[in-house]
Amino acid sequence: MGKAAIYRRYASKAEMAFAATMFEQQLPTLAGTGSLHGDLLALVRAFHARRATPAARQLTPALISEIAVKPGLEARFQDTFLAAEQAIFAETTERAVSRGELAGTVDPAMAHLLLLGSLASALYIINLPVDDAMITDLATAATAGITALADRHHSDPGGAAEPH
Repeated sequence: MGKAAIYRRYASKAEMAFAATMFEQQLPTLAGTGSLHGDLLALVRAFHARRATPAARQLTPALISEIAVKPGLEARFQDTFLAAEQAIFAETTERAVSRGELAGTVDPAMAHLLLLGSLASALYIINLPVDDAMITDLATAATAGITALADRHHSDPGGAAEPH
């Protein structure tokens, strides 16, 4: 494959390396643990295993930096990597609704932010050592947040969600 073909698929070297090291792998599948907390815990453990590797710790900040300065890269990142992850969160919350754990679905982007945004911050910005105790705490906090959002957005008897 030639260089031109590579750059038609990827907007930058950082995007290509990020895709090759983190997203050419299969995304985590839903474990179906039977509870929202269990599902979120399984997801955060799977994503931590992917995002805590030395390559991911080096490439993710580089890609984030490129997103800030390269027009179009943000949209590509949103439409590919983030959309795939958010689909997992949509399915997770839909399962929780069907089990009666949540009053209704929540925005998958918000669920994603509550769990994986915190993980990314710990790994790439604050550089905290992320152990299983922290991972469990992240899942617990995200469960509480998602539950509160579902309650807030679906507490209106008329079914209208409150504005963000």
